[in-house]
Amino acid sequence: MVKRSRILSFFLIIILFASMMGFTSKDILGDVKLGLDLQGGFEVLYEVSPAKDGQEIDQAAMAATAQSLDRRINVLGVSEPNIQIEGDNRIRVQLAGVTDQEQAREMLSTEANLTFRDVDDNVLMDGSDLVEGGASQTFDENGRPSVSIKLKSADKFREVTQEIINKPAGENLLVIWLDFEEGDSFAEEVTKEDPKYLSAPQVSQVFNQDSVSIVGNFTLEEAKTLSDLLSAGSLPVNLDEVYSTSVGAQFGESALDKTIIGGIIGIAAIFIFMIAYYRLPGVIAVITLSIYLYLTLVVFNMMNAVLTLPGVAALILGVGMAVDANIITYERIKDEIRVGRSIKAAFKAGSKNSLSTIFDANLTTLLAAGVLFIYGTSSVKGFATTLILSILMSFITAVYGARLLLGLCVNSNLFKNMPGMFGVHKKDIHQLNENLDTVDLTTKFDRFDFVKHRKKYYGFSGIMIVLGMIVLFIFGLNLSIDFSQGTRIEQMSNEPLTEDGYQASLAKIGIETDDIVISGNNNEIGVARIKDEVFNKEQIAEYQSQLEDEYGSIPNISTVTPTVGKEIAMNAIKALAIAAIGIILYVTIRFEWRMALAAVLALLHDAFFIVVIFSVTRLEADLTFIAAVLTIVGYSINDTIVTFDRIRENMVRKKKIKTFDELAHIANQSLRQTLGRSINTIITVVLAVLGLLIFGSEAIRNFNIALLIGLIAGTYSSIFLATQMWLSWKGKQLKKHGVLITYKEKKQKTDEPQV
Repeated sequence: MVKRSRILSFFLIIILFASMMGFTSKDILGDVKLGLDLQGGFEVLYEVSPAKDGQEIDQAAMAATAQSLDRRINVLGVSEPNIQIEGDNRIRVQLAGVTDQEQAREMLSTEANLTFRDVDDNVLMDGSDLVEGGASQTFDENGRPSVSIKLKSADKFREVTQEIINKPAGENLLVIWLDFEEGDSFAEEVTKEDPKYLSAPQVSQVFNQDSVSIVGNFTLEEAKTLSDLLSAGSLPVNLDEVYSTSVGAQFGESALDKTIIGGIIGIAAIFIFMIAYYRLPGVIAVITLSIYLYLTLVVFNMMNAVLTLPGVAALILGVGMAVDANIITYERIKDEIRVGRSIKAAFKAGSKNSLSTIFDANLTTLLAAGVLFIYGTSSVKGFATTLILSILMSFITAVYGARLLLGLCVNSNLFKNMPGMFGVHKKDIHQLNENLDTVDLTTKFDRFDFVKHRKKYYGFSGIMIVLGMIVLFIFGLNLSIDFSQGTRIEQMSNEPLTEDGYQASLAKIGIETDDIVISGNNNEIGVARIKDEVFNKEQIAEYQSQLEDEYGSIPNISTVTPTVGKEIAMNAIKALAIAAIGIILYVTIRFEWRMALAAVLALLHDAFFIVVIFSVTRLEADLTFIAAVLTIVGYSINDTIVTFDRIRENMVRKKKIKTFDELAHIANQSLRQTLGRSINTIITVVLAVLGLLIFGSEAIRNFNIALLIGLIAGTYSSIFLATQMWLSWKGKQLKKHGVLITYKEKKQKTDEPQV
């Protein structure tokens, strides 16, 4: 009998979520904070050093500096800036959407230390004598732009002017400096057409007042900037740029549009595949994946997180990875139907048996994402944030949401005689009285012996590893400036570019390099690298202005100092090592050390071949390359864990293993039973990656290529290496002890080795 209440509940839940998503999605999307790589802007990493002898750079000094920078950013009118204190002496500032990058950089880095000096450069008054926030832009009696400042003490100003007025003619000048540096002198600057000091008025009378008007050769904009700087206050420390990157608004808009289009195409392909292959469960998966995307963005906004370009990619990739939990469950349900169980019993058993596999697979992937978050910087950290959130939300929607909706359909009895709605043909269903277990089922892959030729697989991989090492020794990696030092200039043009033409344009403004790559669908993007040369803020501003005049768009310019480049490289190595150690520990606790070691060797194999192929093809390895490698580490271990979980389950059913052939049969059987899931998962993730690779932004092209290589390598190692290595080591244990006792008999026979 069909239970209409279950069907009604199903549709009410769908209508409720659809209505909520329909009414709120526009506002949620509008509230998402976009990173500078999606809307333009710039990021700079400052190294903080003492401004005075004996000054200590402690947490209080760092906090005061961050507050001072925040006040300056408020002057610029930038909404929701991101200021982060990193380590003991660094501050990272991200300003997304800033329109005048040159003004912003000047505003941030200028110390704004105002001093009043005599002609011998002796300090008479400094910034401590000014009223905080007391500067304003004014005009003098001749209508020229000037700056008015309020003083704390009129008496002190009277004393200063009294001292100056008593000096001989020509020396009775009050020289006003901004950011006087050691080596500066009035005597030298006064001879220049454009001196460094702001003004040097002659003092002919004593002033007894609490305000001063600074009149110099200012434009209106310069006077306004100076008054804003003085109002914000001087910086308590010195700031040195050690890393910076700027993104033109055109780049950000283009990257966002392309990535969204690529994502929509990839996700649509995944949805079509799931419905075509899994029928009713596939429809449920599409519904829950849509809810997953919605809820992920809701939580993302609640966290007040910033969405970067790699973060958008992580969200889209999350769909491909989220569907894996559905696939694991649906494959188990199909197996339970095939042994003869009713649809309802199959749903219950399949959901129960798949839970631990899904948990283990997601937790190991989460571990890799967590390491990426800790050791990543900037946009990579944004990618890790989105990936972590995607993993958590996909677990909730796939395990609880999908099971709730599918459970309502199953328990309604509407589909109890429709195995075809679950992707199972009636001819493949056995009778329940045959007493078959899922372990006894035949698969489409039974003709393949995955472990018989394991030594050939070892040999093939060994040869490829040796060749890869030779390639790396000869060619090395084409490292971006992120891992070394230098400057990268990325220019977008309305017309197709050529290497010679772009090189000539750069040479015309004084930039010499032959390291140029032209990319884009119409060759509209030119990338130039100037290794070992780090541009300062003045050079960046000048080159951006000149290239914008020629090409009509502001170029992206990134600079990395040697110190930061080495740190990024070391952090990448640390991240991979910590992820590997963490996975070994977890898999050892949950399974055994042989499985842990096999899994980690397999994922290192995958990461190695990403590096080798990038070396051969000379693709640039940048920060997102590291994100891709660690993502593949998570994916590879995910795939391997699913097989190991099935091995453990099948060994428990066997209870006691006495021969190597029995052990090999279990390994083969487990690989065959999980291969359908592995293939379907790789298809869904590859669909997401291909959508981004073909239709997405050029900015993350290498990232997507690395993912694609890693996915292929990860599937190979999971099927042909990880299980085989475990079998070889487990076989030695069997040979040594003569018998293996499985988990269920562990308490009764502790004198024999356990699985």
